[in-house]
Amino acid sequence: MHPPIEPYADGLLDTGDGHRVHWETCGDPGGRPVLVVHGGPGSGCTPGQRRLFDPKHYRAVLFDQRGCGRSRPHTADPSTGLDGNTTWHLVADMERLREHLGIDRWLLFGGSWGSTLMLAYAEAHPERVTGMVVAGVTMSRRSEIDWLYRGVGRFFPAEWRRFRDGAPDPDGDLVEGYARLLSDPDPAVRERAARDWTAWEDAVVSLEKEGRPRPYSGRPDAARLAFARICAHYFAHSAWLEEGALLRDAHRLAGIPGVLVHGRLDLGAPLENAWQLAEAWPDARLVVVDTGHTGGAAMTGAVLAALDGFAAAWPGAGQSRSARRPVR
Repeated sequence: MHPPIEPYADGLLDTGDGHRVHWETCGDPGGRPVLVVHGGPGSGCTPGQRRLFDPKHYRAVLFDQRGCGRSRPHTADPSTGLDGNTTWHLVADMERLREHLGIDRWLLFGGSWGSTLMLAYAEAHPERVTGMVVAGVTMSRRSEIDWLYRGVGRFFPAEWRRFRDGAPDPDGDLVEGYARLLSDPDPAVRERAARDWTAWEDAVVSLEKEGRPRPYSGRPDAARLAFARICAHYFAHSAWLEEGALLRDAHRLAGIPGVLVHGRLDLGAPLENAWQLAEAWPDARLVVVDTGHTGGAAMTGAVLAALDGFAAAWPGAGQSRSARRPVR
């Protein structure tokens, strides 16, 4: 990865409906604009994500989606409502941020939940997207959500039973049940539900050899609660997407070059997701690596190669930093 780098600008974007979305930019102000769309939902962006972009060639924009990271209000606070936190609110925030920064078109990078949000944005605003690099493809279909929170339990029966038994109705809709628990007025109920939710998320990736221990449950209390609460909220509503809509409308991505990087050993988001998207998106190239959902050296290498390729293809790639001007 590229050396650590600090942002040269940051701020809070007022969405006009009570949210303030944290953003930052790093690299070359005249470089190729790229938007980083983090996973979760509810994880927030991290300093390590900056290191994927060559600072000599990219103007990287990172933002924390509503209710998480450094955005405010934070959903760890039970008084923070979730009615104004949907996929389409986030798509609107991305457009508002693009306009705020004076960027005409940008590359998109992200993975996991971020791929769902990127696809929703790109299909709504294809004229604003110059390319996409997607790691760990998800489209948040009901079938995918059911697999992640029920079907994959066949590989982890004991852990899944504990997850199931933590829901208000173990025989009902587990995700919807957890969504209610995570907004319960009782802090003990919310904390227990967040522990149970993130313990299950940990179990799903527990066989990944290059992953770190307790990637979800080991987060600070506020981050863990926000992650679980936002995840359950989004997936209880199928991300406010018609079933299969992102795959159905992939034809809207025609002319947008894409690289899909997916781990063959991803239990939570099977390779079939990426394969189906690549079949429906004629300008996308699928790269399969031998990692799981949380990635590893092979996935990082494939992502870096894709991003470096996009940087080299940008018309300003051969210019000196002093000769470049911000893209508008």
